[in-house]
Amino acid sequence: MSRWQAVVFDLDDTLFAERDYVLSGFQAVAAWAETHLHIPCGQGFAELTNLFEEGVRGVTFDRWLAMHNLSAPALTARLVQVYREHEPALAPFAGIPELLDRLRRRCRVGLLSDGYLSVQQAKLRSLGLEACFDAVVFSDTWGRAAWKPSTTPFAAVLRALGTEASQAVYVGDNPVKDFLGARRNGLSGIRLRHTVGEHAHLDPPTAEHAPGFTVLSLTGLERLLTEPTDSICRKEPS
Repeated sequence: MSRWQAVVFDLDDTLFAERDYVLSGFQAVAAWAETHLHIPCGQGFAELTNLFEEGVRGVTFDRWLAMHNLSAPALTARLVQVYREHEPALAPFAGIPELLDRLRRRCRVGLLSDGYLSVQQAKLRSLGLEACFDAVVFSDTWGRAAWKPSTTPFAAVLRALGTEASQAVYVGDNPVKDFLGARRNGLSGIRLRHTVGEHAHLDPPTAEHAPGFTVLSLTGLERLLTEPTDSICRKEPS
């Protein structure tokens, strides 16, 4: 049996590389821009990717349009729409489907993800992991105010799984929001710290934000969930 009766997973940078979604969206934007702005698709994709690699976040499309002497709030909004509405081409991290399958033989498995509802639903469809979960909760179902670290989606996933908080653990990647809401609902927390993750470099801002454990691989995660030992994980302040 698992140490916990239920394991709830985050989605982005926990089950797949969020960077893959970003690049998929950039490809869609570049294709749209070739038709409507006459910027060659290959050039546009390369420029958007370079901005991302340089660490530009939140204003990527504004910066890119300015490079082409194009700047208008309506045009930026259109690019954001193309980005969010595209059907992504994604694949889970190697070993994730197999891990989820093994865990479901031991305990209940859930998904709790932040982000715009239609975007997160499209990601899950592309990954082909819908059948791997006993319950799926998207925090945006209740609006932006319910995004993590709100306790609302954690309470909802516990109800859907029919599990007490003390018997559940949340596996995520972002120490700024993933484990605070979980802790406030009574769940344990495990940080899966993929080196390619957007938040891999971050430290918990307070002790309350910290996970109970940090693991660096799926092997370490599975062992912690089934045979926890000090040799496979690093205890974080709690």
